Amino acid sequence: MGHNRLSIVVRSLLTLFCFVAYYWSENPKPVQVSFVKIGSYPIENTNESGIIFFVIGICILVFSTCLTYILHIQTTVYKDILILDGFWTARKVKIDLKNIVSMRKSRYKKNILRRAVYNLHNKGVIRFYTSGEHFIELVDNDGFTYRIGSQKAHELFKTLKTQIKN
Repeated sequence: MGHNRLSIVVRSLLTLFCFVAYYWSENPKPVQVSFVKIGSYPIENTNESGIIFFVIGICILVFSTCLTYILHIQTTVYKDILILDGFWTARKVKIDLKNIVSMRKSRYKKNILRRAVYNLHNKGVIRFYTSGEHFIELVDNDGFTYRIGSQKAHELFKTLKTQIKN
């Protein structure tokens, strides 16, 4: 969904496939390249059969453009709580800042295709991520570890630091 690199790559590959299939339908003759042989288009009697590929490719591009403007995770810091509001039907997650024992800011490992997650519980860590290279890790009294990825992790860290001190 949206502005995540992995999602953008998948949608781009689908669009590329649609446009290649459209080109192949418009030029149905077999092609012989030195290492690859591309056969003729399988549907020979139907005129304009590849238009559907072109229309689907355009629809994917428009849909992809619209998805980049959708807000995935809204992070709101109030006096004593941090609220993470997810995408459409996701539940709100409230983290009580009074119970936070430790907090740190760190950087993700180099990974181009990191998938977006919201409230993912895995190996004792609760993850929230859409995009960005840095995350804030919060540990509370109960031992829960929250890892919140953000594009503006430095600002979030400063805001949380002032709230936890008070």
